[in-house]
Amino acid sequence: MTHARPAYRPGMRRRIGHIRDLAALLLRTGLLFSGGPRRLVAQLGALRHWGTTLAGLVASAAVRSPSRTALVDDEGALTFAELDERSARLAAGLPLHGPRPRVGVLCRNHRGMALTLVACSRRGAEVVLLNTGFGTGQIRAVLGELRPTLLVADAEFAPLLANVPIALRRNVVWADRRPAAADPLSAPVPAATLPPPRAAQDVAPVPADQGQSIEEIILSAPEPATAPPQIQSRTIMLSSGTTGRPKGARRPPRPGLWPLASMTSRIPLRARQTMIVEAPLFHTWGYAALQMAWALRAPVVLHRRFDPEQTLRAIASHRDVTVFAVPVMLQRVLELAPEVRERYDASSLRIAALSGAALPGDLATRFMDAFGDRLYNVYGSTEASWVSIATPRDLRLDPRTAGRPPRNTALAILDEQGRRLGRSTRGHIFAANELLFEGYTGGEPMEVRDGLLATGDLGHIDHRGLLFVDGRSDGMVVSGGENIVPRDVEDALLRMPEIHEVAVTGVSDPDWGQRLAAYVVLRPGARLDADAVRAYVHAQVARYAVPRDVYFIPELPRNATGKVVHRWLSARPDRSEPEGRVEWPPPLR
Repeated sequence: MTHARPAYRPGMRRRIGHIRDLAALLLRTGLLFSGGPRRLVAQLGALRHWGTTLAGLVASAAVRSPSRTALVDDEGALTFAELDERSARLAAGLPLHGPRPRVGVLCRNHRGMALTLVACSRRGAEVVLLNTGFGTGQIRAVLGELRPTLLVADAEFAPLLANVPIALRRNVVWADRRPAAADPLSAPVPAATLPPPRAAQDVAPVPADQGQSIEEIILSAPEPATAPPQIQSRTIMLSSGTTGRPKGARRPPRPGLWPLASMTSRIPLRARQTMIVEAPLFHTWGYAALQMAWALRAPVVLHRRFDPEQTLRAIASHRDVTVFAVPVMLQRVLELAPEVRERYDASSLRIAALSGAALPGDLATRFMDAFGDRLYNVYGSTEASWVSIATPRDLRLDPRTAGRPPRNTALAILDEQGRRLGRSTRGHIFAANELLFEGYTGGEPMEVRDGLLATGDLGHIDHRGLLFVDGRSDGMVVSGGENIVPRDVEDALLRMPEIHEVAVTGVSDPDWGQRLAAYVVLRPGARLDADAVRAYVHAQVARYAVPRDVYFIPELPRNATGKVVHRWLSARPDRSEPEGRVEWPPPLR
């Protein structure tokens, strides 16, 4: 075992494969044919100038298709030319200093966050994407470790930030609007860091005790720089924090077009599709969706908060739609009353691409029965990016599968000694591709074997070559000497018609070391008791897998990306809230 960064340097044969993949990408997605040859040359020039950074993708799309819609949110639409010009002015006006400033971003899905991400890319700033579901303790821990020089936040988070020590949030820019006078931060943004307005009539005076908004900075910014930064911008993604303190994972600065080529080898993304990104942009999947959409010069639709009916309304309002989401979001769509779903024509939906959590039960089958075989499930992680992709055909074979690896992705199932395991044998999942992360900001070690990175999950590959993720490696429960994977128990319980959702976890036991606890959400009107749950598990799984504790709760606690947070499961509404909790149950985004 080693702890160095995995090496994934392509040789000559792989370089030839890259050229072939790039040609296939341009032809397959329609990138080559939209726009005239002169604009194509200009686009390639912009990509050479800026690189395949987020700023480079926007700048190259602006010269190729300036009037094409780039972004639609609750405030309206922006073209690529407008997005490029506004983000350039924001980059010039942000109060940043030094060769590699660090910016923390605490925003929901809207143009303010998108503009900030592109502006930081233009400035060469390192971006820390903060989870909007974090509580004060988690925000304080992350800011204390990473120490951003500037925070860009939505005004709704002013009360949250006000509880963070002044030294950790001294400079704040508001992404949407300045907070009301009733909830400003106690620490002002130093006046010396604010750029002067071009003219007094352009910008209203800014109170000394509140930072500027993005819009005010754009209006008062000097002329933007035309040269790319000497140091490329990097993005720090934070783990979801479902088991403890979030860890920062530093992403490569210039991903290139190879990741898009890999994705489109399994998901039929096209240049003229409309990309509805419901997954949070601070999450790896939402951020990747933004990158892929703008690499394809496709319009992106953002909503500040997820609402299942709003998603259906957006699908019905556009042609050739792709939706990027996390599994629980599609589950909420299916839970809408039939008369609500029937109001919207969803025939324009071409792709529903999911990632961020395992598909529960028969969600894939139920969704495809309702909306057609258009579901794609991407298994990956913050550290490894993508690992495998399940197509509709794969999900029809088995709705629990994570699919197969796309092009230029290596996958292996290894035992504790690093030996490869055969088909249908459970082991540790290792993978490698061209977009592995560069390491943790805190210096935590990575487990690497033969150039493959551990994902932290257990899984197996069946006789058909399909990957199945069985659960977290650190989630294995050992009860009385028996190894139990909670996912097996969850899958069994989800086959009970009375159960809507379930989570199974291990808890301490004085006699057995650990025992299983099941947290069950019943379907409306259903009735079930703990003995029936135990009897079913005994018959379907094994005697030692029977949960000794069974709790019936109204809803599973989830974080902002839809993952069930197991450390919150034991919290009851009438008890004091654990670290990071805001309300019970935590809302989805």
